[in-house]
Amino acid sequence: MIEVRPYDTLGHANHGWLDARHHFSFANYYDPSRMNWGSLRVWNDDTIAPGTGFSTHPHENMEIITYVREGAITHQDSLGNKGRTVAGDVQVMSAGTGIRHSEHNLEDVTTRIFQIWIMPNQAGHAPSWGARAFPKDDRAGKFFTLASGFQNDGDALPIHADARVLGATLRKDQIADYHLGTERLAYLVVAKGSVEIEGRKISEGDGAALSEIDILKVRALTDAEVVLVETAG
Repeated sequence: MIEVRPYDTLGHANHGWLDARHHFSFANYYDPSRMNWGSLRVWNDDTIAPGTGFSTHPHENMEIITYVREGAITHQDSLGNKGRTVAGDVQVMSAGTGIRHSEHNLEDVTTRIFQIWIMPNQAGHAPSWGARAFPKDDRAGKFFTLASGFQNDGDALPIHADARVLGATLRKDQIADYHLGTERLAYLVVAKGSVEIEGRKISEGDGAALSEIDILKVRALTDAEVVLVETAG
């Protein structure tokens, strides 16, 4: 099953410095049919103006993954971590028993990110933060695991969840296969370009809720970049 969620149907909040689209219910946007997809709870498409950002605020018991699409984001938290994550790279914050953090665009250009929240496999993990560079060659023409709750996923950033976050960059007409399994769920968002899944076109910014698919086949209609979250059903 494929449910395409076009970009212009997503929740929308424009705060001036932040222009956000919400794939799932978040803040003042509420849609009872879009509360979560498996353990995936939040997927925000955020555009952050230069010299602005999210001031220090708390989280707990949530796995928060930031995929930087353009520009860069600078993180600082109550554990003493500080880091700058640039376009194409990923950071993960496990909020666990509690953490306070800020996220700022300290660049001279606009920053665009996907902010993804995944519910943990249990409450009470120790909080942590980490970031990694993922060269685009690693995910050229195929899905590459960026963050994972499974130990056999190589250098992927660890999360405390029955889930994976994957990325792929495709040339026009390339096809990327992914063994999802009919018991698993996935949510895919196109970061750049457009793709086709089982005859359905998914354009930049659109989301697709996927279920009951054993082998997922994504064909690029243009040069494209996609991000996928796989979770338990």
